[in-house]
Amino acid sequence: MLRSIKQLYGDKLGAADGEIGHVKDFYFDDQNWAVRYVVADTGTWLPGRQVLISPHSLVSLDQAGKVLRVNLTRKQIENSPSIESHKPVSRQYEEEYYRYYGWPYYWQGDGLWGLSGFPILELPPKPLPSESATASGPQPERADPHLRGTKAVNGYHLQASDGTIGHVCDFLMDTQNWTIRQLVIKTGHRFSGKEVQIPARKVDRICYPDSTVFVSLTREAVEQSAAPDLTPVGSADA
Repeated sequence: MLRSIKQLYGDKLGAADGEIGHVKDFYFDDQNWAVRYVVADTGTWLPGRQVLISPHSLVSLDQAGKVLRVNLTRKQIENSPSIESHKPVSRQYEEEYYRYYGWPYYWQGDGLWGLSGFPILELPPKPLPSESATASGPQPERADPHLRGTKAVNGYHLQASDGTIGHVCDFLMDTQNWTIRQLVIKTGHRFSGKEVQIPARKVDRICYPDSTVFVSLTREAVEQSAAPDLTPVGSADA
């Protein structure tokens, strides 16, 4: 099922023992379009602090109450490594984060999520050989793992093969494996233009200094793309 990421902003986040804040943003991997983290604004509970929530810990989305359920306690989240949201997430931070929760690294393995094509809650029966080698061998390079915020990319210009056409206004995410499948593009005038969706696989690259997304489509192909279905889940059955 595809969900509008924009419609998830502001949704409440509920831990196993109480509310922990609301959804502020999502960090996605700009190489394979996997949404790696929910950025949580902890509000008055942890004033001035934001924390990252991995899909490994997300249980369900309660449509009636607009709540993302997290299979963690407030204490676990409070003691988790903190992150400064205005800086790119480093691999060094991610290693510390995943060690803290005891989850397998998503960058080790053949699947989209390391051991699997989906976020998993079950841990491996023993450490992966590569993890043991990392612990005793040379430390990996602390490279930027290409994580970016969806809010930061929202508004970027769309550069087709024959010119600029519109801008990014939303993302459609697969709720099974947490990958962005479609980009929602507003073509024409910023206020009166129409919205269309294009596959994320058609994106050639993202130029962050120029705030531009380059796609392997013509302007005409973008214009003729299907309009997104952004009907909130559950509303049709209400």
